[in-house]
Amino acid sequence: MAASCAHWVIPAVSMSRQILVTSALPYANGSIHLGHLVEYIQTDIWVRFQKMHGHDCRYMCADDTHGTAIMLRAEKEGITPETLIGRVWDEHTRDFAGFNIGFDHYYSTHSDENRELASTIYLRLKEAGLIDVKTIAQLYDPVKNMFLPDRFIKGECPKCGALDQYGDNCEVCGATYSPTELKNPVSAVSGATPVHKYSEHYFFKLGACEAFLREWTTSGALQAEASNKMQEWFASGLNNWDISRDSPYFGFEIPGAPGKYFYVWLDAPVGYMASFAKYAKDNGLDFDAWWGPDSKTELVHFIGKDILYFHALFWPAMLKYSGHRLPTAVYAHGFLTVNGQKMSKSRGTFITADSYLAQGLNPEWLRYYYAAKLNGTMEDIDLNLEDFVARVNSDLVGKFINIASRTAGFIHKKFDGKLADGVANLELIGEFQAAASTIAAHYESRDFAKALREIMALADRANQYVADEKPWELAKKEEAIYRLHEVCTVSLNCFRLLTLYLKPVLPKLAEQVEAFLNISPLTWDDAQSLFIRHTINEYSHLMTRIDPKSIDAMVEANKDNLAATTPPVVSAPAPARHAEAQVNATHPVAETISIDDFSKIDLRIARIANAEHIEGADKLLRLTLDLGDLGTRQVFAGIKSAYAPEALVGRFTVMVANLAPRKMKFGMSEGMVLAASGSEPGLFILSPDHGAQPGMKVK
Repeated sequence: MAASCAHWVIPAVSMSRQILVTSALPYANGSIHLGHLVEYIQTDIWVRFQKMHGHDCRYMCADDTHGTAIMLRAEKEGITPETLIGRVWDEHTRDFAGFNIGFDHYYSTHSDENRELASTIYLRLKEAGLIDVKTIAQLYDPVKNMFLPDRFIKGECPKCGALDQYGDNCEVCGATYSPTELKNPVSAVSGATPVHKYSEHYFFKLGACEAFLREWTTSGALQAEASNKMQEWFASGLNNWDISRDSPYFGFEIPGAPGKYFYVWLDAPVGYMASFAKYAKDNGLDFDAWWGPDSKTELVHFIGKDILYFHALFWPAMLKYSGHRLPTAVYAHGFLTVNGQKMSKSRGTFITADSYLAQGLNPEWLRYYYAAKLNGTMEDIDLNLEDFVARVNSDLVGKFINIASRTAGFIHKKFDGKLADGVANLELIGEFQAAASTIAAHYESRDFAKALREIMALADRANQYVADEKPWELAKKEEAIYRLHEVCTVSLNCFRLLTLYLKPVLPKLAEQVEAFLNISPLTWDDAQSLFIRHTINEYSHLMTRIDPKSIDAMVEANKDNLAATTPPVVSAPAPARHAEAQVNATHPVAETISIDDFSKIDLRIARIANAEHIEGADKLLRLTLDLGDLGTRQVFAGIKSAYAPEALVGRFTVMVANLAPRKMKFGMSEGMVLAASGSEPGLFILSPDHGAQPGMKVK
């Protein structure tokens, strides 16, 4: 263990804090991607920093599991919603663990605890006179026999006439409107023209909470930029919030209202409470001490700026008028761009957490890069892949790891692995120790970028010290042996302190360093101790450089996956849109091809002779396609979210028969089936009219 040093005064230790931290709940209808990870890495770093200070900090999260999208996806896969959300929960927890996200508890909103809490909150709001019931007109799908949520309706914007817009807002002109105002609406579920139908709905009277919300949103719980945004919304008026949905719907039924279900956005934030309720029960904690109106616990939410309205207006109003404590802080962050643009499937930059790890890329490289960009504001951050490689290689390997790799070997070769009994250069170590409070302040305020700049400036000082002292030269001189011992001990003191400061960002690397230095897990108080008279273990390489080829391979793999598994996207009534439109809906098709180019494509009728799930594949089905005299082909198609395998067998479809075979993870894909979609979950394979035969050429 490191010995204490009397040369520096240990700062007064603040009272231990009790902190409950949450991240927004990821929706159980898709994979975790690099954009999602900005939030979970940001939160995890902040939580780890608090725990290093000895605070009682608990990190809760859960899958957001309810809603129409979940119901329809499960239906198309031929499974129950419960089976779907169970599978996605496994995928999400695997991906989070892969990036060292240290939840204290990760739960599901589809739980008994959440049902009970959501119902209790609703009934208390009703008792307070904050629930209104009225009959409203909605769009109804006559084929699926269901009312359509806003995002499952497409049509022409009533303001500017733009095609292919959702039922709540126009992505071209920015207008907001009611779904019933949309021109030429089409159901994204069945493709049918929806009809108007009336239904009784339940509303939370948000407008009645305005006085409280005006006070709370200026109380310091929000960032200044978020608080200013709230004032804009107050100026435009607070509308009552529709908290009900009609059957069929996957969710919780509203107490006393058969056939009516809580809108997913009501029970989703209650999932923060439910996750803790389960955790509290399993760990002997008092739920009310953390969530009751008199709780002294800090409640901190990390969210994306796109869901600020829900967390800064609906959520505090729900808590206030149901007798629960209010959030201490709601911290919103910006979006992620890749190479300066929105994530794009066609460019290979729509990267899932799983695909990043599958290329053998170290998750702590990404943690470091995100931390170097995050400054505690709502600004967007950019993942520039060239800069990513350069910064990680320079900072982590060229600066940080370099200190140990240049000095630790001498401790074993010359001094049996034992550090010196003392050091003369207390000034340099004192400079490192004095930085603890400044770095801590940056972590606390979530300005990780400033924290890392301070840390890397110290790393530069340590490297300059090593370069000036030249231990490799000292090792050649017998008379300099004691100086060598001291120089290496000073260098490893600096290295240990840098590891301590980087530990919230690089927890696994810190564990490796702790094992190498033969020390207990570092806490923030350890910044004020001196590292002498201690035996360390033999040094072995701690981190490799990023090979740019691995980044190129990741980008190409994502492009390959798109080409091999994603059919052309056709959206009616709008013109066809390329695959990138699935991510960036505002980017129209930019390139055209000639008739000569098109004539090179050999489109053939194919009968689906067999379809089956692929173990380990989230989106793919393995199809055996019968092309008549042309034989059979194996094709991997990214249509698992839309079809159960048994529903495809025997159907006819259209395939690209002359696409070059592509080797994929699960085997060789020998073509591509064509499908159409406008927005998830509407995805339909193209089928020919009656009378078509396998092998027929499509003209």
